Amino acid sequence: MSSQNKHNSEISDINVALQETLELLEWERLCDQIASFACTSQGKRKCKTFPIPHDITTSRSYITETIEIGLLDKLIDGGLSFNGIHDLRNILHRCLKGGVGTGEELLAVAETLRASRRLKHQIDDPVVRPVLTSLLRDVATLPDLQKLLEFGLEEGGRIADRASQELSRLRRQLQGARLQRRDLLQDLLKKHSSILQDFVIAERYKRPVLSVKAGASDQCIGTVHDTSASGNTIFIEPLSIIPIGNRIVELQGNILEEEERLLAIWSSEVANHFSTIDYLSQMMMQLELALIRARYGEWLGGVVPSLHEEENTPFIIDNFCHPLLLWQERHEQSQSVVPISFKVSSEVKVIAITGPNTGGKTVALKSVGLAILMAKCGFLLPCTGNPSLPWCSQIFADIGDEQSLQQSLSTFSGHITRISRILNALAMTPGPSVVLLDEVGAGTDPTEGTALAIALLKVLADRARLTIATTHFGELKALKYNDQRFENASVAFDSETIKPKYHLQWGIPGRSNALAIASRLGLDAVVIESAQEIIGPKGLEDVNIVIKGLEEQRELQQSAAEDAAALLARTELLHEELLIEWKKQNQQSENFQEQGRQKLEISIREGQDEVRALIRRLRDKRADGEIARRTGKRLREMEIAYQREMTKRDNPGWSPKIGDRVRLISINKAGEVVEISEDGLQLTILCGVFRSTVDISAIESLGGHKACAKGPAVKINTYAQLGSNVEVRTKKNTVDVRGLRVHEAEAVVEERLRNTVGPLWVI
Repeated sequence: MSSQNKHNSEISDINVALQETLELLEWERLCDQIASFACTSQGKRKCKTFPIPHDITTSRSYITETIEIGLLDKLIDGGLSFNGIHDLRNILHRCLKGGVGTGEELLAVAETLRASRRLKHQIDDPVVRPVLTSLLRDVATLPDLQKLLEFGLEEGGRIADRASQELSRLRRQLQGARLQRRDLLQDLLKKHSSILQDFVIAERYKRPVLSVKAGASDQCIGTVHDTSASGNTIFIEPLSIIPIGNRIVELQGNILEEEERLLAIWSSEVANHFSTIDYLSQMMMQLELALIRARYGEWLGGVVPSLHEEENTPFIIDNFCHPLLLWQERHEQSQSVVPISFKVSSEVKVIAITGPNTGGKTVALKSVGLAILMAKCGFLLPCTGNPSLPWCSQIFADIGDEQSLQQSLSTFSGHITRISRILNALAMTPGPSVVLLDEVGAGTDPTEGTALAIALLKVLADRARLTIATTHFGELKALKYNDQRFENASVAFDSETIKPKYHLQWGIPGRSNALAIASRLGLDAVVIESAQEIIGPKGLEDVNIVIKGLEEQRELQQSAAEDAAALLARTELLHEELLIEWKKQNQQSENFQEQGRQKLEISIREGQDEVRALIRRLRDKRADGEIARRTGKRLREMEIAYQREMTKRDNPGWSPKIGDRVRLISINKAGEVVEISEDGLQLTILCGVFRSTVDISAIESLGGHKACAKGPAVKINTYAQLGSNVEVRTKKNTVDVRGLRVHEAEAVVEERLRNTVGPLWVI
């Protein structure tokens, strides 16, 4: 084989492997569903072969386009409209080759130019939509060509009379000739009414005729165009209208020539702008594809994926729902989709998924493949959180039973043929790739199949960024413990109900449930016992017990993590509520102080005004002794009130003492002070049998006076030591900060340290 033929064969292997992968992942079916979100016929057609980018720059651009146009679509009432955007491929290529477009086709060109200008105006915003604006920056909408076509064409593609003076003149002449012929025919109907079968002007071969009785044909001279099936009626075009009919035919021919001339001129103008209009059509298609992705992503409830150029970037996709299953759930009312999470570290190259059949292994494989393809094509992913994954140049898959009767290939042979193409494609394709293998090594002797599967996965660990393989071979579970590039996963299965749980368990190999399932399904107990004896009394059973314990531990950890997350959320919510209430109280306190200050100012001004008035009354010449007495009395009253106010300000509160009866504000109950802290800020109150330690701000006197602490007394604090030199911990030198946040605990401890001499115990 020559080098050229070998190269062509390798290229063919790559194309075949890629095409098979798309078929196995049901990409075409997904594209059919996406096409339902298209706005135009060409958009629906383009979705059937959705373009898959070949570089990360294009993929990132697609994602940004999807985000920008999705936000704009929500802002516009009714969303972005692609009405008026037509498929111009046929008309453009016909005009380019010198052909002539119809009036309807040329009008579609004009409508596309107008609609494109509208869309460009709606999108143009370099700050908010930089990528879309840049995409349409070089798009020309040719307003002059649009006006030319719209001036010459009417709705439906009819050429307007105003398109040319000659056309207008010919059409007026044609209309006049038709009216003249109609009048002559009406006169002939009246004249020959006695020899006519009916009084309707019929038409034969596009010529008007009269329905004359067969025996009276010699009374109506003209051209016979037809005869009825019975022979009783002859259809005659009267001789007097034949010249007018010929004139009409001539005018129609002239009009057709003039219309063809105008269409040729306009088609030539379209051909002159072929490259501009073709580029505009491509940009409108790219714009519509972005809108399709955005609307489909909105329907999915998808989130924006993050693509990374570094090959060893971890795969992180939380709660991914298979899009085809989502479609079935919402349109066909099938069972709810169970989401699958993928968290693959940068060191892991191969994942072996084990577990029983019908557990969801193949769905997991297809979910990974579709997630990668959708991210590459700029789609939002139906998952939660912030999906992140490396950009993969190619995806190759071998999924399902490939048995070809035409090629005489067995199941095993079909798998090997496909895997050979994948290995050849990996050698030829640059960049990171993902390989998906279903039931690797199956279809042949288990011993040889296991050896082949292990060898294949080790080779793929060197060549591919990530390989995910489903298997029933227990030996593949042990690869993880000899090579850190390998990882185990399994599909959860309830052996009691014989039902799969459809979610992946990472780091745990799948249990062998064959005997348990067979027993639950009623297989003869003798067969089950015999199988257990063949396997051995321990062996597999011990492994399954270990795996079951791991599964239970994983479920407990997951449950604990969920409970902790819920508790944290409630705690943060409570903290937020307390912070809001604290701010509210501070604001109310500030408002109260401001109101008190304003009230005091008003009182002072009123007192000043009253004093001035009293002075004026005393200075009045008409003032007598009685006025002086009353004025003096009022001044003394004001002086006493002022002194009381100053005393109240100097001594704003009342200081409780041990034995005083006080009222607990929170419960509005009276109690006795039995103990006061050294700083006077904490009091122990005995209220019946209820004993409580409260802040001084939580009480008031029975007369309603607010309590305040006494000034600090100067003391010499001493503390005793035991003979063993160990300090004695008491209630007074102990502070309990359990349940407080860090900053709150720091404040409490710092305050106690400032007011404590000697040791301080902190709990």
